[in-house]
Amino acid sequence: MIYQHNFHLQRMRVLLLGSAAAIVAGAAAAQDNQFVYELDPIVVEARDAFVGAADRATTMYVSDFELERARTGDLKDVFAGIASVSVGGALPLTQKIYMNGVDMLNLGVTIDGAAQNNRAFHHVTANAIDPGLLKQVRADATISPADAGPYALAGSVVFETVDPEDVVASGQSLGGNLRLSYSDNGGTRQGALTVAGVQEGFSWLGYVKRADGDDYESGNGTTVLGTEANLTSYLGKIAYESGEGHRFELSGQQLKDKELRQFRANFGGLSGVTDSLRVYDTTRSSYSFSYENVLANGMWDPKFTLGYSESDIVVPEPYDSNGLSGTWSASLQNTFNLSEHDTIVAGIDYQKRFGNYTSPTYSTDIREESRNVGVFAQARLEPTDRLSVSFGGRFDQQEFTGIDGKQLTNSGISGNVSATFAVTDAFSVRGGISSVFGGIDIEDNYTYRTTWNYDALEASRAKNATLGFDWNIGNLGLGGELFVTQIENGRGGVSNFDFESRGFNLGATYGWATGFARTTLSHSDVKVNDLAADAYTALDFGAPLGTVVAVEVEQETGLAGLRIGGGFDVALDYSSAGDTDFEGYQIANVFAEYVPPSMTDFTIRAEISNLFDKDFADRATYGAEFASVTTLQEPGRTISLIAVARF
Repeated sequence: MIYQHNFHLQRMRVLLLGSAAAIVAGAAAAQDNQFVYELDPIVVEARDAFVGAADRATTMYVSDFELERARTGDLKDVFAGIASVSVGGALPLTQKIYMNGVDMLNLGVTIDGAAQNNRAFHHVTANAIDPGLLKQVRADATISPADAGPYALAGSVVFETVDPEDVVASGQSLGGNLRLSYSDNGGTRQGALTVAGVQEGFSWLGYVKRADGDDYESGNGTTVLGTEANLTSYLGKIAYESGEGHRFELSGQQLKDKELRQFRANFGGLSGVTDSLRVYDTTRSSYSFSYENVLANGMWDPKFTLGYSESDIVVPEPYDSNGLSGTWSASLQNTFNLSEHDTIVAGIDYQKRFGNYTSPTYSTDIREESRNVGVFAQARLEPTDRLSVSFGGRFDQQEFTGIDGKQLTNSGISGNVSATFAVTDAFSVRGGISSVFGGIDIEDNYTYRTTWNYDALEASRAKNATLGFDWNIGNLGLGGELFVTQIENGRGGVSNFDFESRGFNLGATYGWATGFARTTLSHSDVKVNDLAADAYTALDFGAPLGTVVAVEVEQETGLAGLRIGGGFDVALDYSSAGDTDFEGYQIANVFAEYVPPSMTDFTIRAEISNLFDKDFADRATYGAEFASVTTLQEPGRTISLIAVARF
């Protein structure tokens, strides 16, 4: 589950847009097993060194329990149940994430500290990630602190992969797990093996996952061509942690998907043609090295991170297209721990981005690149017991080189301020504003043109604001917020566009001794150059989503080890700026999960997705408002069985 934290006082547990108001008491029988994943937000939030700071007021956390359920799924499963984060695209290759209507390309995204967002081909995603290797996901909506790094125009998303210590049981030196799953719609089979070891400060981990299957059927019984699963994922990690807390960590991961897809992979077809397939050979890689002292709590608390990530998109037909994009990143910072709740983080960071398109058959080799150096500081303070404030700034200088060798140099100052005030012990208000220098982004390398002239291209800047409240009434939690993001001079080719997303979020949760219920609602409208935008006009900026709702319910059954639950994904009718309006849909999902009391290291789970076999495309999937586009439909009713054995 995704939890949103408001105020760091432990008595204030009002969590906007979803939180478990109570720990599931029925799991108490399994507490002796460290691998029983619970819904307690305290456990999840505690991993964030700045939990409770005012700039975390709109932060959303994904719990261990929700990540565990998503490991044999995709990014849509990771963010299930939170309406303000939409994932469209149906396939891991094409899934794009939108937060408050803003494309994740406009957020600061990291995996194990390595900067991501490698622009490649707009018909595939720039951020394909295997949920099976994730330990923690944190999304800072709308307002990003200065230490989130450059290019965090409208928020940031932090992914952390699993550590060896998370896999090996306490007191053991070797451990692991095996996951097997089967889904009947498409006959998709998955297997994932994790093995890890811990010995005298040294630790290591290896992970491999394989998924394969056939094309699935949509809700109307039509086989959706180009949707076969053919994915391989790897993670390797080694670390050393001394008794004094000095931790050195090296990690590398790769995700590969090679299969026949629709000519435009994120479409179901164009102009009525749904059987024009071609090979997409895609590889996503990310590597990082980091140092920190995990026990430091004084004025000297340094952290260093070095990373490289890339997307390699190869489409042999018809133009022998090869798109390689990558990001080198480095960050050196120190946290000045002034007191238990007061800190200042200051440092310097660097990013080098490039996008390269080659076609050996046509002797084409075109490249863009940029270099950004930034210095930053972010203060997180608690002036009184009821007031929490966070403010910071950064200065960035960027050098951009176009495909013709033309160099453009831009620099700018970014600033942010957030505050949370507890009016009473049960009711708090919060808000924040920011202005963020964005520079000139690398463009989609599949759209490069040798005739481009960069003379009119300007650096982008984002302006953000949010205002919200949280209210706790016993076991009932209520919350809401207004938000607006405006990106000035956003890049589209060699032209600039102004983009805006504005709207509101509402959420309610109710917890009881043996379960919980949660409802979240998000509404966003997007504009480009002050006009209502369709998905094509807003491409790479955001998406027209309208109103979406997510409902989740979970309940212990009273039978030891068995829990059941389900939910609804709802999108309301929405007036489109395209050819046709968006039609609404209501999708039901149910599950049952069993951990045998005598075998607490074994879990079996049964799921039925799209229970009523509805024919629909997720609201965040491209093209539903265009008469010429056959939208990529989601799978129809799908029954899945998952088994997990830990050793």
